[in-house]
Amino acid sequence: MTESLRPSGEHESSPHQVNPEWPPPPAYAPPTHAQPSSRPAQEPAPQPAKRKRARGPAALLAAVAIVAAAVGGGTAYGVQELTGNDTVAAGSASTTVVPSSQKGTVSGVAEAVTPSIVEINATSNAGSSTGSGVIITSDGEIVTNNHVVSGASSIEVRTSDGKTYEAETVGTDSGKDLALIKLQDASGLQAATLGDSDGVRVGDQVVAIGSPEGLTGTVTSGIVSALDRDVTVSTDESESRQQRQQGGGWPFEYGGQEFNGDTGSSTTTYQAIQTDASLNPGNSGGALIDMNGDIIGINSAMYSASGSGSSSSSDAGSVGLGFAIPINTVKSDLSALRSGSTT
Repeated sequence: MTESLRPSGEHESSPHQVNPEWPPPPAYAPPTHAQPSSRPAQEPAPQPAKRKRARGPAALLAAVAIVAAAVGGGTAYGVQELTGNDTVAAGSASTTVVPSSQKGTVSGVAEAVTPSIVEINATSNAGSSTGSGVIITSDGEIVTNNHVVSGASSIEVRTSDGKTYEAETVGTDSGKDLALIKLQDASGLQAATLGDSDGVRVGDQVVAIGSPEGLTGTVTSGIVSALDRDVTVSTDESESRQQRQQGGGWPFEYGGQEFNGDTGSSTTTYQAIQTDASLNPGNSGGALIDMNGDIIGINSAMYSASGSGSSSSSDAGSVGLGFAIPINTVKSDLSALRSGSTT
């Protein structure tokens, strides 16, 4: 401090040296951080500089707030959690968020996600069937199973608030048992948040929402029982439609054994998430959800005691062996489905 003051005093005592940019004498060269003290006290420059620095943090916070409001999904949720505000910011209104006070509860997940799950009624020449679907855009894009809408001549969708819409198939992928349909004249719908199925672990608690037997918005819960189960399902539209009309559920094969009816000669195999959350006919295409409210799978198959060789549905029902297509598989297939692929 004393060394930085001495050269300052000497400069002030030389009235003819008023240029602030003159170089200091070598013998008394002050440290770089001390140079501002060489300015005369009456010089007005420091005051504007201080005002600019005072405005800096406020401007930065404003910029952060604007960016957070513009970015949806996890960013908006993170800001909400830090501020303790359970209302989603404008611009991300379609993001599913479980309120902080109900986070980790089945009731909280159900309340947050149910508006994003729909009932699908598909009609064809062979009859009609009921399944479920997940809203992924506010204007009515819905992900479901291919076997729910395969061969359908008309599709009617009912949302959780009781409204009905006509829908058309946009794209299908029978190899992954996935389909994308689009509602007509829909807007302002609550889209679900698609999570990351690669982060799912055995034992994680999950919630399933769908329309088993036409019971719209049915909620069940359980855990992830296993991962990467090789489930084989039929890709034959007429075969699958006939099995559903007979009440045998969606036919599938696991470990060399057929369940819920004959899978036929045309099949495909995918790796599924196994869950003990109750699934019944009509849950197909619905959501398997983690406790943050993120969709981690699309429910697709269930074991039924009415198994192979039986067409009776009297003893059909959930026995805690359900399977879901991982949501990362869905996300990787979305661009193809949106382009109208019908594989």
